[in-house]
Formats: sequence, C-alpha cells, structure tokens
Amino acid sequence: ISPVPPYSREQPIFTTRAHVFQIDPSTKKNWVPASKQAVTVSYFYDSTRNSYRIISVDGAKVIINSTITPNMTFTKTSQKFGQWADSRANTVFGLGFPSEQQLTKFAEKFQEVKEAAKLARDRSQEKIETSSNHSQESGRETPSSTRASSVNGTDDEKASHGGPAEAHLKSENDKLKIALAQSSSNVKKWETELQTLRESNARLTTALQESAASIEHWKKQFSACKEENDQLRTKIEELEEQCNEINKEKERNAQLSRRLQELETELQDKELELEELRKQGEIIPQLMSECESVSQQLQAAEEKNKDLEEKVRTLRTEVEESKHRQTNLKTELKNFLDVLDGKIDELHDFRQGLSKLGVDN
Repeated sequence: ISPVPPYSREQPIFTTRAHVFQIDPSTKKNWVPASKQAVTVSYFYDSTRNSYRIISVDGAKVIINSTITPNMTFTKTSQKFGQWADSRANTVFGLGFPSEQQLTKFAEKFQEVKEAAKLARDRSQEKIETSSNHSQESGRETPSSTRASSVNGTDDEKASHGGPAEAHLKSENDKLKIALAQSSSNVKKWETELQTLRESNARLTTALQESAASIEHWKKQFSACKEENDQLRTKIEELEEQCNEINKEKERNAQLSRRLQELETELQDKELELEELRKQGEIIPQLMSECESVSQQLQAAEEKNKDLEEKVRTLRTEVEESKHRQTNLKTELKNFLDVLDGKIDELHDFRQGLSKLGVDN
C-alpha cells in the first residue's frame, strides 16, 4: 500500500459499504447493530504516524475508529459476514456485506494493511534499537573521559596547561549525560509501550478466544435455527395441507348449503302439494260415492260387454258356418258348371250330328 501525498496527513485508501455491528459488552456473544442501515467503511493511512485505521461514520456519530496492528486478524464467519477484535477499543467489530465478493475484497485489503503495519513496526523497532545502541556507546565513553580528565588534572602545572581541554571534556560530558537521560526516558517509554502492546496482545487473545467461542455459539445457534426452520417448513406444509382440506370442506359445506336450500324449497312445494291433497281428501267421500256408481255402471257395462261378446262369438260361428256353406256351394256350383259344360259340349256335338244328317238327306 503506497502512502498518501505528504501534503495530506490522512486519506482513505479503500472504501466500501456494509452494516456495522459490535459485540454485546455484557454477554460477549450477541451482536448489537451499530448502524440502522449500510454505511461507508474506509481504510485510512496516516503518513505522519505511519499508521492505518478503519473508520466509519453514521451521520455525526463515529461508530468505528480502529487502529490496525500486526496482531489483528479478520475472520470470515459466513459468506457475507466478517469480524475482527480491537483490544484498544475493548470490543469486537462485525461487518455484514451485500455480497461475498465485497467481503473478500475487504478481507484482502485488511491483510495488506496488516502487513504494511507490521513492516512499519519493524522499521520503527530497528530505528529504536539503533538509537539505543548509539546512546549506550556514548555512555560507555563518558567514564573514560572523566577518568582521563581527573588523572591529567592532579597538579597546578598540568591544570594550567590543560584548562581548555577540561572545559571541552566537561561540555561533551554534559551532552552525553543529556543523551543518556533521553535514552533512559525513551527506554522507559518503550518499556511502557511494550507493556501496553503485551496487554493489548493479551486482550486480543482473550477477544479471539471469545470470538472463537462466539463462532461456535453462532454455529450451534445456526444449526438450531436451521433445524427450527426445517420444522417450521414441515409445519407450514402441514398447515397448507390443512388449509387445502379446509377449503375443500368449505366447498362441500357450500354444496351442502345449496342442497339444503333446494331441499327446503322442495319441502315447501311438498307442503303445498300436501295441503292440496288434504283439500282433495275432503271430497274423497263424494268421489267414493261417484266411484261406486261408476263401478256399478262398469259392472253393468261389463255384463253388457259379456252379452255382446257372446253374441259376437255366435255371429262369428254363424259367419264361419256361412263361409263353410258358401265354400260348399262354390264347390257344388263348380261341379255343376263342369257337368253343364260337358252337357253343352254333348249337345253341341249332337247338333252338329243333326246338321250333317240334314245335309246328307
């Protein structure tokens, strides 16, 4: 990562948008939303301090201000969610991205910034060690100069000849004392910073352990949610089947209601018919009397019919007999005509014989 131009102290080097979360400080397990919607999250480089930070602002509120150290680790807990622990802020930040690609880019940039921070720290330690070595070498040279000045200044003659050299050695000794004091203060400062870094590392380790425990908790909770989701899906399918059955039952009820209305209408019609039959039942005695008279008339008609049938049978017999007689008469007439024809032929032959006799005579 190349630093920003020297005229600007801090500039963004990478920007994205995500939903920001912080770990619940009381439980250290649940996530608390730090923003109501997706906000801008940026990497910043401070050229003066040679440091990197992740900053996010929601309106006028700063919700992320995390300085990146080489000990930090960005962990992907899902396809669209990642987190890292900040021991200085004593919290764990979480980011939810719209896509897995944006999460991957943010994680890659985090690794680059982490390597750059580590390189900057190594260079700073090299400078500190070099400065400390120079200070120690200057401190070792100071006693020898002091001893030389004390040895060379024992008598008045040597003191009179060595006055300017003693003043020069004294001024050098004062400078070395000041450098040694600054080096001691720097060493104390570095020890303090080292202790701070150790404490920060311990907090980071604790945060990482808590994060790992949180990940396991979230995994278990995710598994439980998945099982619950499967159960809910099964329940929804059962409810849908029940709803289908209820709809079918409603349709059957509607059909039964229509059938009931039809039956009620038919019942009303039957009641009207029954009322009419009741009214007609009142004239049944009259009808019975009329039926008896009609029955008597029918019996008389049947007797007459029997007489007529007997007469018809008699007439049929007479007709049959007449037909038989006619047949016999026809036969006899035919026989008579045949005899008559024979007689006529004989008479005709007789006439012809007579005619011949007359001619002969």
